[in-house]
Amino acid sequence: MILLDQNTRGIVQGVTGRVGSVQTKWMVEYGSSLVAGVTPGKGGQTVHGLPVYDTVQETVERHGANASVIFVPAPAAKAAVQMALEVGLKLVVVITEHVPVHDSLAMKRMAQEHGAWLLGPNCPGLLTPSVGKLGIMPGNLFRPGPVGVVGRSATLTYEVAGNLSAAGLGQSTAVGVGGDMVTGSRFLDVLRLFEADPQTEAVALVGEIGGTAEEEAARFIKEMTKPVVALIAGRNAPVEKKLGHAGAIIRGGQGTPQSKVAALAAAGVAVADSPAEVARLVRERLRRD
Repeated sequence: MILLDQNTRGIVQGVTGRVGSVQTKWMVEYGSSLVAGVTPGKGGQTVHGLPVYDTVQETVERHGANASVIFVPAPAAKAAVQMALEVGLKLVVVITEHVPVHDSLAMKRMAQEHGAWLLGPNCPGLLTPSVGKLGIMPGNLFRPGPVGVVGRSATLTYEVAGNLSAAGLGQSTAVGVGGDMVTGSRFLDVLRLFEADPQTEAVALVGEIGGTAEEEAARFIKEMTKPVVALIAGRNAPVEKKLGHAGAIIRGGQGTPQSKVAALAAAGVAVADSPAEVARLVRERLRRD
């Protein structure tokens, strides 16, 4: 497992909001180690059994918090990340959508300066089966096992995990890096963790049209000792159409589904045509009956 383990003591920033409250309930029900929530001006309340504080610093002082999942509105996301990083949290997961690019750049820079992991914005978070989750991944689709999952697309990441579970192939950890043009962590960063993780025997990578994250990952995969299977969304997207996804940008021939498939195949990656095929290809590479 990576990033989220038995030592994680998470908080929810934006816990009193509609989405934050609902997702907190589901995280608690999954067994996640959440210790508190934070909403400035709402300190003293309780949400799904979690005490609410005005600042992240209070959660560190009183509960030893070391990770945060953020559900605040987009204009407040950068300040929420800054509040978490400045008191020493080393894992910050930003679920919030529609964060301005310049704010995402600032958040990424702050995380690097503080030596912290930043996932998102606009990501589904992460989940370690039978341990907990920080984010919105549906826990019922995941099972403990040897396959690390990392994806840009939230829904496809769930679907791949569900197919792996149905095939008897559980997951070590599933990580959603987010699909925006600027994200705190890349495929490359997560792959390095999976390569070093003794519980991960293979990796399923869920990419999509736009950006160069998959091409960058392919260069590292050439050096990996563990098999990688990929699924690339958008392979049938009409070339004349503009796509609304924030990360779906194609420049100079890079970012097309074809360029991603070619780069991954050249690195020895088996590229699936469907989520169901991912499970079959992973099983073949693990030589499991």
